[in-house]
Amino acid sequence: MRKFIYIPFILMVAGSALFAGVGVKKYAGEFLAGGVGGRALGMGGAYAAIGEDVTSGYWNPAGLALIRYPEISAMHARRFGGVVNYDYLGLAMPVRKRESFGLSLVRLAVDDIPITAVPRPDLPLDATYTDEHGNVRANHTYVAWTTTDAEYAFYMSYAKLQPGKWAWGANLKIVHKGVAGHSAWGLGFDVGALWNPWKNLRLGANFQDVTTTLLAWDTGERELIAPTLKLGLAYPLSFKSLKSRLLVAADTDLRFEGRKTAAQSHFRDLSADFHGGLEWMFHNVFALRMGSDMGYFSAGAGLRLPKLDLDYAFLKHDELENSHRISLRLRLEERKFARK
Repeated sequence: MRKFIYIPFILMVAGSALFAGVGVKKYAGEFLAGGVGGRALGMGGAYAAIGEDVTSGYWNPAGLALIRYPEISAMHARRFGGVVNYDYLGLAMPVRKRESFGLSLVRLAVDDIPITAVPRPDLPLDATYTDEHGNVRANHTYVAWTTTDAEYAFYMSYAKLQPGKWAWGANLKIVHKGVAGHSAWGLGFDVGALWNPWKNLRLGANFQDVTTTLLAWDTGERELIAPTLKLGLAYPLSFKSLKSRLLVAADTDLRFEGRKTAAQSHFRDLSADFHGGLEWMFHNVFALRMGSDMGYFSAGAGLRLPKLDLDYAFLKHDELENSHRISLRLRLEERKFARK
C-alpha cells in the first residue's frame, strides 16, 4: 500500500515536466465531470468510495475489482432543457480471482449550433444596401450553417484486489473534441484506490488526469487538463427489522487549475467542491436517493430486478433548467460467468 501511494505523485511530476510551457486551461476537461449512472447521480455524485459496479470505471477504477459478474451499463441524459445531450456506455468483466477489466465511453454534445453571418461585413449591422440584382436589402444577420460541439472520452480500465482489504485500479483515457470543423485529441491517465480500514467503512481516492492530459488541436493550439483528486468515504447501515439499508456517502473534488470563486471553496489555485448522498434500499429491490451535487439538490430512485437495475436521477439547477438522467445496468448473473 505504501508504494502505491507514491505512484500518482510520480506520474504528476513526470507529466508536468513533459508538458512544461503548455498552459493549463480552466474547464478544458469539464465534460469529464458530468458523472455517469443514475444511482451515483441521484446521490449527488458521491461515489468514489462505493465502487462495486461497472460505473466504477468512471468514478474510481479500483471499484471494478469488487464486481462478481460481467456488467453492462448505459445512460442517456438531456441536460439543461434538452440543450446538451449526454450519453454513457460501460462494460466490465471480472478476470480470475482478483482482477477486472473495463471499457467506458462518454459523449457530450450540443447539436445544431447556429453560425451566423451578415451579407455585407463591410457595412454596419442593419444598414441598407443594394444587392447584385438591384434589390434594396437590410444588412441583417442570418444562419449561414450549423455545427456540433461533440466531446468524447474512451476509458480502458484495469483493477486488482490486494490482500489487506484494499484495491487499486487505473484508466488509460483517450479524449477527442470537435467543433466548427476543428478537432483535438488527448491522452490521459487516472489512478484510483479503495480501502476498507474498519468494519464497513470504505475510503476511496481517484487521481484523474494524474499526469495532466494534453489536448492537441489541429489548429496548433495546445492545452492541458489539470489533475483532479477525488476523495470519498461511504458507510452502510443495516436495519434488519425493516429489511432495509441506509448508505451514507461523501466526496470532495480537489482541483489545481485556479477556479477560485467558481468553486465552493478555494485557496489560491487549489479549489474544492463537495458531494453528499444517501440511499435507502428496501428489501434489496427498491431504492430512494437524495444528495447535494456541488450545492445543487439531487434525488433519484432505483429498481433492482434479477440481472437488471433501472435508475433515475434528478438534478435541480437555479440558473439553468433541471436535468433528468435515466440509466440501466445489466448483470450476467450466471454461474458460468461468475468470478472464479
